[in-house]
Amino acid sequence: MRCKPLPTLVLACGILIPAIGQAQGGGGLREKISQLFILGPGDDPLFLGGSADPGNPASIRAHGNHFIPAAVAENASLIGFITGAISASIGSVPIGATSSGVTFRFEAGVPVKTSTSSGPIFAERAQTLGRGRGLVGIGRSSFNFSTLRGVPLNSIDLIFTHENVDFEGCDEQHGGDCSRMGLPALENEIMPFRLNLDLDVTVTTFYATYGITDKLDIGVVVPIISTELRGESFAQMIPFGGPTAAHFFDGTPEDPELSATRSVSGSAWGVGDVAVRTRIGLRESASNSISLLGEARFATGSTDDLLGSGGFSARGLAVLSGRVNDFSPHLNLGYVHHAGESQRLRNDAVIATVGFDHLISERVTIAADVVSELQVGSSKLGLPGPVTIDVPFHRVVQPTSIPDMRDDLVSGSLGFKLTLPNQFTAVMNGLVPLNRGGMRANLILTAGLELNF
Repeated sequence: MRCKPLPTLVLACGILIPAIGQAQGGGGLREKISQLFILGPGDDPLFLGGSADPGNPASIRAHGNHFIPAAVAENASLIGFITGAISASIGSVPIGATSSGVTFRFEAGVPVKTSTSSGPIFAERAQTLGRGRGLVGIGRSSFNFSTLRGVPLNSIDLIFTHENVDFEGCDEQHGGDCSRMGLPALENEIMPFRLNLDLDVTVTTFYATYGITDKLDIGVVVPIISTELRGESFAQMIPFGGPTAAHFFDGTPEDPELSATRSVSGSAWGVGDVAVRTRIGLRESASNSISLLGEARFATGSTDDLLGSGGFSARGLAVLSGRVNDFSPHLNLGYVHHAGESQRLRNDAVIATVGFDHLISERVTIAADVVSELQVGSSKLGLPGPVTIDVPFHRVVQPTSIPDMRDDLVSGSLGFKLTLPNQFTAVMNGLVPLNRGGMRANLILTAGLELNF
């Protein structure tokens, strides 16, 4: 179905495309990340196949599961944190502005310019397109996720700890209080884990906006997302004395294999989270304008394939624009609410964008912005706390090199718009992180082409 620049068809596309997206089948990139923690037979993370080998005595086989409870309970948040951070980050990839090019309003049937530049790129301006005017465009953004809360994705350190074992007769057998972590002595054994992730994302965005009246625009944004994942993991068992091993990945207690590796790769593509936008103009003059913008993003992207956030989100913005000759500052301030699966992984946030667009020559507009999304409340992507081992001596094990911090997102945007013949506009932009919250790319490059009519 083609989205022609007519109000009824723009509305229809906004309703039907999400429904089409929901019919997509699931994939498995999220599952592949989980597979990096499966280092032996079966589907359990951190299962020690060497210890559980049927040829071993029962006293050794029992040790095969000792790291699984920690993975499933407290340390499971390490696995869930990483997969959740990826889904949340892909779902929050910024999409372009709803208007572009010179905007107009009609006075006594005559079109009057309300802006001179081609407008911002990742911000909104208050001026509406004008009754009967439309915009269609395509943009392409490519990037590689490189850090998670400032930690390089190719070098994430985790430490998994033994479960605290306590059984009938344990105190007498081991000469102490087995409810304390570290007794039996094998509870001191730990599993350092190195994770290397390489995640490339390409977002191709199709968008259309139509001016229903001089004060009302409506638009739809359809992202097509391609995700490519490569991952490796390396785990090592650190023994705690004794002539034979109890925890090992392969081999025998006398000749154990104390390290293991796993690698995965995969790719997926499909419709991401489709957005429908509406903007209402409240005030418009030669020097300043005010409008309100509402946006609904539907959970049309597959979370299994890391193509979407997994839940509906809605955002509302107050948009203020000024104008001094060809220089146009702007401020966007609002709130984003997440629902469904997305609500479990992502905090609501205050969103603020401030910057300017400036017509520096007859055909060239420069646009610069600081784009921010500041989370409300404590992060829902929580990390487990440190593990304290009391016997035979007191020590504290930090489970990960990932810091426990807020996932505020602050980025800087700089780009250009080049006016071409026949009402076309070329768009080029770079987006860089200004802080280290969340999962980030060092650079997001965007190129696009727009048509005003």
